Amino acid sequence: MIRKLSLLPIAIFFVVIYFLFIGLDKDPTLIPSPLIGKQLPEFNSKTLIGNSKITNNDLLGKTYILNVWGSWCYACSIEHNYFIDIKTKKSIDIYGLNYKDNRKSAVKWLKDKGNPYKKNIFDDNGNIAIELGVYGAPETFLVREGIIIHKHIGPIDKNYYKEIVLPNIKNE
Repeated sequence: MIRKLSLLPIAIFFVVIYFLFIGLDKDPTLIPSPLIGKQLPEFNSKTLIGNSKITNNDLLGKTYILNVWGSWCYACSIEHNYFIDIKTKKSIDIYGLNYKDNRKSAVKWLKDKGNPYKKNIFDDNGNIAIELGVYGAPETFLVREGIIIHKHIGPIDKNYYKEIVLPNIKNE
């Protein structure tokens, strides 16, 4: 009986190792979203620059990237040049969702780093991001005809355009 009990910690150890090992193959940026295949949630806000009204209906009929970002977000500055690069390709519009930010700081950030966004939705209280199921910034959505078709958590990289965006806009 004592011998069987001494094997229990070893068995538990191997079970834990097994689950840790299979987790190594998982991509942490691929957190499933219940919104994939569903309509972009309704919103009514102001733009970051110009302070004009913008709603989800203003974005209908297009395929676009929606990037959740903030001037306070270090990872957002890492991915920013990739969005500048995507903008230069002129194949898809990029909209920003400025998340829980100070308007003045965000505008300065874009002025200093460049503005890849066609328009920026100002979400200073984070309510729009909550409706999108955002965990934090940066997060990026690919939207076609108002339907969310892909969600990426964390900063995008140089392969994002080639592997995610391009295959989804070739059919247009």
